[in-house]
Amino acid sequence: MKKYSILFLVCILLSCREETKVKTSRVATLPYYSEASFTPHWLYKGDEELKNFHKIPSFSLVNQDGKKVTEKTFEDKIYITDFFFTTCPGICPKMTANMSVLQDEFINDDEVLLLSHSVTPETDSIQVLKDYAEAKDVVSAKWHLVTGERKTIYDLGRKSYFVEENLGEEKTEDDFLHTENFVLIDKDKHIRGIYNGLNKTAVQQLITDVKTLKNEK
Repeated sequence: MKKYSILFLVCILLSCREETKVKTSRVATLPYYSEASFTPHWLYKGDEELKNFHKIPSFSLVNQDGKKVTEKTFEDKIYITDFFFTTCPGICPKMTANMSVLQDEFINDDEVLLLSHSVTPETDSIQVLKDYAEAKDVVSAKWHLVTGERKTIYDLGRKSYFVEENLGEEKTEDDFLHTENFVLIDKDKHIRGIYNGLNKTAVQQLITDVKTLKNEK
């Protein structure tokens, strides 16, 4: 009986060790994503597959200070992006509050930036974004609120960041883009995570994942 008890304890210890190993490996690296289903691809820097893997393409927008914002603004940076509009009475205020949490967390970290796209660029002018930024204590050097051509913004949201749930319907810029998702982009412009921007736990996981990316080799 004693022998079986010892064996049982050994099995439990090995099981716990294996579970710890899985958890450790999960936080040691993040998956890559390439399309709207957000199926994870477990790759590593230097993998041949990454040469042709999905990246955020070139873009040109304007921020709350009237400055041009392009993909080069985020060169060698980790960034978190979302889509909002200043007059949104529903989910946007909470999303903005959670982006503010991220701003505070990484305020002294030059490697991390934030990017919020207006989905109503025809009304969210530079001045409107500037007023909104001031009201929300947005730090311009850390957090870009951008406007630009509607098609450019909607194509980025749907075809590049995949922020909107894909229901199998082909959409254009005439179909309103409204989503609570935050997307994490690495220094090589790859998507590394998607998070519910209304959920505090998800935002805390995002903070953890940014730190994981910073330690990625």
